[in-house]
Amino acid sequence: MNPSQPAAALSGEPDTAYAADGQPRLSKILVALDASEQADRALDEALRLVQPAFDGEITGIHAYAARLHDARFRQMEGGLPERYLEEEEMQYQRDVHDDLITRGLSIITDSYHDVAETTCKSADIPFQRLSPEGKNYRRIVDAAEEGDFDVLALGALGLGAVPGSLIGTVCERVVRRSPIDVLVIKDASLAIGDGPIVVAIDGSSKSYGVLRRAFEIGRRVDAEIRVVAAYDPYYHYVAFNKIAGVLSEEAGKVFRFREQEQLHEELIDEGIAKIYQSHLDVAEKIATGEGVEIATKLLDGKAFKVISEYAREAGASLLMVGMTGVHADNSLDIGGNAENILRQAPCHVWIGQYSYTPPMDVIAEETTSWSTEAEEFLSRAPDFVQGMARKAVIRFAHEAGHTFITRDIVEKVAFQMMPGGKSNEQLADDQAVAWSAEATALVENYVEPAMKSGIRLRAEKRARREGSADVLAKHVSPFIDSKENAGDFTWAAAAMARLSRVPETMRDTARDRIEAAAVERGTIEITLDIAEAGLQASRKAMGKAVKKRKQEQRTASLQWSEDGEARMARIPEGFMRDMTRQRIEAFARKNGVQTITTELVAEKYAEWGAGSARQERAMEWDADAAARAAKIPDFIRPMVELEIERCARELGLDRVSAAAVDKAASSWKGSGEFHSNGKTNPYGGEG
Repeated sequence: MNPSQPAAALSGEPDTAYAADGQPRLSKILVALDASEQADRALDEALRLVQPAFDGEITGIHAYAARLHDARFRQMEGGLPERYLEEEEMQYQRDVHDDLITRGLSIITDSYHDVAETTCKSADIPFQRLSPEGKNYRRIVDAAEEGDFDVLALGALGLGAVPGSLIGTVCERVVRRSPIDVLVIKDASLAIGDGPIVVAIDGSSKSYGVLRRAFEIGRRVDAEIRVVAAYDPYYHYVAFNKIAGVLSEEAGKVFRFREQEQLHEELIDEGIAKIYQSHLDVAEKIATGEGVEIATKLLDGKAFKVISEYAREAGASLLMVGMTGVHADNSLDIGGNAENILRQAPCHVWIGQYSYTPPMDVIAEETTSWSTEAEEFLSRAPDFVQGMARKAVIRFAHEAGHTFITRDIVEKVAFQMMPGGKSNEQLADDQAVAWSAEATALVENYVEPAMKSGIRLRAEKRARREGSADVLAKHVSPFIDSKENAGDFTWAAAAMARLSRVPETMRDTARDRIEAAAVERGTIEITLDIAEAGLQASRKAMGKAVKKRKQEQRTASLQWSEDGEARMARIPEGFMRDMTRQRIEAFARKNGVQTITTELVAEKYAEWGAGSARQERAMEWDADAAARAAKIPDFIRPMVELEIERCARELGLDRVSAAAVDKAASSWKGSGEFHSNGKTNPYGGEG
C-alpha cells in the first residue's frame, strides 16, 4: 500500500481524519480572525461547509504578541519627545502601556471572538476560542499541528493590506507550514458556489486528495466541478535551443544533442500529453464511482498560468490544488505551481495536504512486478519523465490483465507515447519559421528584454505544433501579459461594421490581425483606419501563403493538367476548393504521380465517395446548417458532416448549428485536413 494512503480511506474504517464512509472529514474548521473583510468571509465560508447536519464545529484563533509589543516600547523610550523624559511622566507612560499590553490586547482578541461566536450561534454551530500569545503565524501553525482540525481558513490579506497586495505575510507563512488543508479567501464578496469549483490534478496523491475534497464541497454548496490537468510542451524546446547555443560541436556529439532533442520532442508533444490526459481519465473514474458529474479539460502551457487563466475564464469561485505535486521531494514545503496559483488565482484557493491514491493504482502497484529487462529499458527515459512513465506502464498492464511487466509491455507503452519520430533534418526544418510583423511587435512592446528570447522560442514551438509556417500574434499572445492582450480593446462602430463584412470563416483571423495592428500602434482604440490596416496585413499574409504554396508545388514537381484545373474550377472558390486541392496533391505524391489529371481527381473522388457511402447523420441539424452542408460535393459530404457532428458534440451541442459548421471550418482551415481520427479534442471542446 502507498504509505501516503491512510488505511481508512481504502477500507472504510473510521479515522480521526476521515468520516465513516472513507471521505476526508470536513467537520472541524480552524478560522483565523482579525476583523478584516477577508477573515469575515473565511468565517462565513467555514459555516457553509460545516453545517449543523454534519456535526460541524468552528474554532476561532487570534494571536497577539504582548511580549513583542512590550520589548518594542522599551526600545523606543529614548526617542520619545522631551515632555515624556521626566521620570514621573515616563513611569506613568510605562503603566499605561503595560495596561494596554496586559488588558488591551486581550480585550481586542475577546471582541473578535465575541463577534464570531454570535455569528456561529445564529447558525447553530458550536464555537471554540483560541487566544495564544506570540508571533501570529507561528501560533496559528502550532494550533493546526496540535489540534484536531480538518482545514484552516484565513484571509489572503489582513488589516495591513494596501492596493497591489496579493498575499499577506501571515497568510504566506502559514500556508507554507500548515500540516492540514488551507482555504485562502481572496475575494470578500465571493461565495464558494457562485462559480464552478476548479480542481487541478497532476497524477499525484495530493491532487487526487483535493479532487475528493472538491466532491464533498460541491455537494455541500451545490457547485459544479471542473477538473483540469496542465502540461508544458514549450519548456524543453526553449531549454534545448539555449543548450545548443553553448555546446561546442564536439560536446554536442558527446551529449548526442540531436538524439536527445528528438526524444524530448516526442515525449513532450505526444507522451506527456497522453499521460496527463490519463490523469483526467482516472479523475472521471473516481467521480463516477462517487456519483459525481465532472467536466475535464487538458491545458497546455506553463501550468500555474494556464490554470489560473482557465479559472478566470470559467468564473470559478474556488481553485483547488495539492500542496506539492508529482515531482515533490520530502524536503519541499510547497510546490511551485501551488505557490504561484496562491498569488495569481482570481478566486479563493484551497491548498490540499490530504493524500488519496486511486484504488486502481493501489491494486496495480501491489499486484504487479517488473522484469530486470523492463526496469532497465524504462531507466533509459529522462529522469523527469520516469515516474509518470512507470505509472502509465502499470496502468496499461493492469488494464490488459498482466501482473508481470516485461520489456515488450514497456515498449508498447513507449510506442503509444511516442508514435511518430522525426529525422534530424525534419527537426532542423521545423525550427525554420518566419515571424509576422504583428507577432514581432507583441514581443517588442510587451515582453521584458530578459524574457524575449524564451518567449520567442515558446511562440515558435506553438506555431510548429499548429503546423504554421509563420509565427503569428495568436502564437505569442498566450505567453505575454498586457492589457491589450487581455481583450480590453474598444471597437469603434465603423470598425465593427467593417469587420462584419469579412466572410464568417475568415472573421476570427481578421479580428486577430486588426487587434495586432492596434497593439503595434500602442493603442486599444480600434478605429476604421486601424481595421483597414489590419485587413491589409491579413491580405498580405494570405498572398504570402498562396505564393508559398505555389512554390511548394513547383518544388515538388507537381503539375496540373488543363482538364484537372477545369475539374477544380467546378468547386466553389475558397476554403473548400483549397482543401480539396491540397488533399488531391497529397494523394498524387503518395502515388508517385507528377501530373494531376481529371482521371486522378476522379480516382480520389471515388475513394472519398466509398468512405462517405458508409457514413450517416447521427444528429439533428438546424436548417441553416443543413443548407450550408448541401453546398458540399455529394461524394464527400457525409464524411464532412460526420466531422461537423463531432465538432458539435465537443461544443456541448445536442443539434448541429451554423456555429458548429463555422467552428469546424475554421479548425480545418490551412491544414487541408478534416479527418480527426486519433486526435484529442481537435475542436477545443471540454468533452
